[in-house]
Amino acid sequence: MHPLVLLSGMNCTDDLWAGTGLGDAIHQSLEHESMDAQVGAVLGALPDRFVIAGLSLGAIVAMAVALAAPDRVVGMCLVSTNAKAPTPAQREGWDDWIARLDAGEDPEALQESILPALLSPDAMREHPVIADRVRTMGRMTDRAALRAQLRMQGTRVDLLGRLTALATPTLVVSGLDDGICPPRFHTEIASALPRARLVSFEAGHLLPMEKPREFGRLLTSWREKHRV
Repeated sequence: MHPLVLLSGMNCTDDLWAGTGLGDAIHQSLEHESMDAQVGAVLGALPDRFVIAGLSLGAIVAMAVALAAPDRVVGMCLVSTNAKAPTPAQREGWDDWIARLDAGEDPEALQESILPALLSPDAMREHPVIADRVRTMGRMTDRAALRAQLRMQGTRVDLLGRLTALATPTLVVSGLDDGICPPRFHTEIASALPRARLVSFEAGHLLPMEKPREFGRLLTSWREKHRV
């Protein structure tokens, strides 16, 4: 099996993947202000060939990495993500967060402000410990790192039209209660990729935190099937 690389989402830490059984994975942080710089940093730090999995912004970086070096990416898992270019409303939201950071607001407070969008209603109601972990991820995220991630978001381009060129085996995973990246985004991605499998769970945006065992088993069995 090839090494597995995990890329967490914006304002997230490695705790995103806790309980998934993927403890042997390589974790790469997102800390550059442009997508090109982040892709270069990932490729410079990783083995010659690898499987890459990411959530949200991490999955967008994963797609950009695969497009930049398709000969090195032997498998890809895309979770809770979007392959399209940013909308004006998204850009305004990221600029607002940068302004709030610069005014002294901390990443945990920003995380708290979108908590209902990150987790499903069931998780918010029945599993308060998950909500606490999400808040803690914000508290553990460096202000400069979050600012860089927000800047990176603004450098995104449309990737959807380019995915047809990728023959990489890909697992696309969506949460049916994801209010940030709804299931239709994942249907678009899976339809564009020549070798994609689409799986959905009853979960919100931070799907691996809500369904850690199920997600971990799915990714592990998919890798075994494709021998990656």
